Formats: sequence, structure tokens, C-alpha cells
Amino acid sequence: MREAQNMILCCGEALIDFLPETHASGRPCFTACPGGAVFNTAVALGRLGAEVELLSGLSEDIFGGQLRAALRQSHVRTSYAPVRALPTTLAFIQLLDGNATYAFFDENTASRMLLPVDLPASLPAGVTTLFLGGISLATEPCADTLVAFAERHAGQCIVMVDLNIRPNFIKNEATYRKRLKRLISIADIVKVSDDDIDWLYPDLNSEEANWKTLEAEGPTIVLITRGAKGADAISNGAVCVSLPAQDVTIVDTVGAGDTFNAGFLTGLSKIGMTSKTALKAMTADELAYAMNLGIRAAAVTVSRLGADPPWWHELAIQAEVTRNRRHR
Repeated sequence: MREAQNMILCCGEALIDFLPETHASGRPCFTACPGGAVFNTAVALGRLGAEVELLSGLSEDIFGGQLRAALRQSHVRTSYAPVRALPTTLAFIQLLDGNATYAFFDENTASRMLLPVDLPASLPAGVTTLFLGGISLATEPCADTLVAFAERHAGQCIVMVDLNIRPNFIKNEATYRKRLKRLISIADIVKVSDDDIDWLYPDLNSEEANWKTLEAEGPTIVLITRGAKGADAISNGAVCVSLPAQDVTIVDTVGAGDTFNAGFLTGLSKIGMTSKTALKAMTADELAYAMNLGIRAAAVTVSRLGADPPWWHELAIQAEVTRNRRHR
């Protein structure tokens, strides 16, 4: 099921995640899997039936080919993803109690070296939402390229930003904080984890102060994901929604937040919330619908190894099973 003339343009990194495995011999090893926060969000959107494009630099190397194949399989278009003779960004992942930590190798890579000349001169036809986030906001020149692109077109479409902060990846904290502040000021939707918002406002001494400070910087909707504790949202300073996480056996958390993003944006699309005006008029029920879709989708992802978001039909089956259980 695809939404006509409602394109989401995902702007940011595409990379290879090396997930820890155990070889048949018993020795530890890694499996190369397509990934990256923005790539994962785009893939999840494609699987959920959204019209989606990826704006990112892709490599001619074997890993770039793997990324392009994965995008095609999940119905993500790549008209605005230049292919270059530069290497692919690599991320090695360590899992501790199901939680992921990362080691990145990103110097002079295709994704990182995205330049203004690589961008479309105008907003592509049909684009109603720009999505940005991940490590592409922490590294130059791609970070400055993408933020300038978002600033240029923020008046024409919804802008959603997932801060997805990786402190060990930040080379210049002052520059990074200024860049995030620019993005937050033009964003309609900002999503943070509880760790993100604590990092963003280290001098504030309460969660309520963090929330109010972030909201005051401009976004219409602020989303906070809390892992196993669910998600919260505040819209227009007045509409507040808190939803629990789904009860699921966690394999790992890779791609969970990215899938939530995709589910939330898909939910907005399905109820017609695809303009700034519509977002400003959202009710609590409408906000809860989009959040619930994000939570349900993320629950499937964490139940599987790596960033493997669900297809729309899987969520439909999941909802039917849940209804049947309730009526027994």
C-alpha cells in the first residue's frame, strides 16, 4: 500500500554494520549488514509502504553494491544518491546485554563526502517530509551540506530530526551543538532518546526542564523514546501522550529507534498529517496512533538480529494476533 504524492526524503548516512557472530568453529566473527540510522529509517519506511527516497552518498565498492541492493529490495528509491569511487562507511558493533556500542570507520567515505553540488537544485516533486539524523549530523562535510539543504526547504515541507547522538563520534562538540541548534530551530518534529536529551542539556537538573527547553527551541512535536519503558510525546505545548513499549523478547536493539521513526511517519501519512498546518492541529488520539505504529514496528525489529524492520503485512498480522488474544 503506497501513499501517492507523499514522498519522504531521508537525508543522511548509509553504511555497513558489522554485527558480532560466532563462527561454526566457535571463534568470534562479524557479519556485514546494511545499516546506518537514516538508511534504516528509509528501509523501514519502504517496507511499511511509504513512498521514500534516500539522499546519501553511496560507494562503487562491494559494500555500496550491498547497500543499493538492500534499498531496491525494500522499495527505496535512490534518484538523489550519487554513486562514487569512495569507500563505504563501516561500523563495528559490540552487543552488551542486548544494547549496542559502535566503532566507526568513516574517513573520506562516500556518505561523509556528500557535497552541495550533489543535492537537487529544488525540492523534488511530491516531497512532503524531510528526515535527517544519525552520524551524518556529526561529520563534515555531509553535516553542513544536509543542514543547509534542510534550512533552504524547511518552509516547503515537514522536517523531522532524530538527534541519535553518538558522543564518541563527535570531534568538535561546540560545532556539533551549534549545528543541532540550527536544525532544532527549523524542525517540526524532533525525536530524542532519554540519553540524547540528557546529553543535549547537561546543565539542567530535571527531565521536565529538558523537555521544556527543547520544546521552546521550535519544534511542533517532541518525541522521547525510552526503550523498554515506551515513548512520550508533547505537541504544541499542550497535547501530551505516553505509551508503553510492547512486551517482546529482545534479541538486540540495533535499528529500534530508526524503525520507530518510520512507523511514526507512516502513521502520520495514513491519517493525513503531511503538512505543517495539520501537525499544529493534531489531537492526542492522532498523535497516539502514529506513536503506536512506531512502537509496534520497533518491537518487531528488536525481536530480530540486526536492523531488520517489519513489512506492513507483518504489522497487520501482529495486530490480528493481539486482537484474538484480547477476545479469548
